[in-house]
Amino acid sequence: MNQSYQSFEKLEQWLNHNGWLGFDPYDIKGSKFYLKSQKIPIIRSLLSNWIELFPRDSRTFLRIRPTINAKAMALFARGYLNLFHTLGNENYLEKARYCLNWLLDNPSPGYSGYCWGYPFDWQSVIFIPKGTPSGVVTSQAAHAFMDAYDILHEKRYLDAAESCCAFFLKDLNIDSIDDNSLCFSYTPIDTYHVHNANLWVASVLIRMWTYSKKIIHKDVALKAYTYTINCLNPDGSWVYWGPPDAYNKVIDNYHTGFNLECLNTARRILLEDWEWNDALNRGLDYYLTHLFLEDGTPRLTAESTYPIDIHSCAQAIITFSEMADFRSEMKNMADLVANWTITNMQDQGGFFYYRKYKNHINKMPYIRWGQAWMLRALSYLC
Repeated sequence: MNQSYQSFEKLEQWLNHNGWLGFDPYDIKGSKFYLKSQKIPIIRSLLSNWIELFPRDSRTFLRIRPTINAKAMALFARGYLNLFHTLGNENYLEKARYCLNWLLDNPSPGYSGYCWGYPFDWQSVIFIPKGTPSGVVTSQAAHAFMDAYDILHEKRYLDAAESCCAFFLKDLNIDSIDDNSLCFSYTPIDTYHVHNANLWVASVLIRMWTYSKKIIHKDVALKAYTYTINCLNPDGSWVYWGPPDAYNKVIDNYHTGFNLECLNTARRILLEDWEWNDALNRGLDYYLTHLFLEDGTPRLTAESTYPIDIHSCAQAIITFSEMADFRSEMKNMADLVANWTITNMQDQGGFFYYRKYKNHINKMPYIRWGQAWMLRALSYLC
């Protein structure tokens, strides 16, 4: 029994006890008290520190309740489907079906197709009410349904994934940059240009094209890919925001990992028609060189190692595992990051910590942010 499977079993035991309900790093940031505090710098700073140092007490005080998160359910479904496909354990299939059925029963109403958002208000550049469907959340669900179709061959799952594509094409805002490129918005109520959100949608559409053979799925996906690839910096990095948005110039670990995973999805599908190996190699080289230490520690950004975020750990394992057929050394990187994460970020109780700082660890077991992502990540290595 390898270290990753032992780690998964510990996480599985914790989840069996905890259930699907949980807290999220952003649930408290949509509370009225938190939002009002942002107007006063000193209170904003004190509140942020209090939440970080006392994540559970602060939520109790502000009456933040645990919720079931659609993105977490999609990630759990993908992880359990991986495990069922690899190990043949019917218990994993049962759990995957539960998560998929929950998604089918709990979409955001009033849109052109199946879609999901977060179960709390959250503040970005604009205020986004809870339940507002997101391209990022819906993409994970769509991939989960296509994973299920690939393994189980049940058409209802493929139909659900295609319904998600209707939401993308009809309800998200699409900025047509030029004849060859476009960018999907994050939600139906914004016009953001965010590379990972754009690529997650594109990755679903290009994958759906392999089933539907609808030219719109392929053409729109390739235009979205073109937009983000054209924004690749000379050093191989992507900033979080795409032009014309310029809210910050952050280049971080896990969003870079998301971008690479989505590009790799298209590479596998397009094969001889894939034209972007140079961009993928440059992006991967930047990711390896600037966003990890030699021992596999995922850095938060190219400028700062700390705090080390469980999101970065999980996505790195996924990205490297997915790209092992592109560059064979990626399998060793996935194992290296997994070993570091299990040693440094997993509690004896089985759950994974949120963040590791130089002098302390935030041990809050966030369901969506940590446990769901790590279950999907470990499913590649069991």
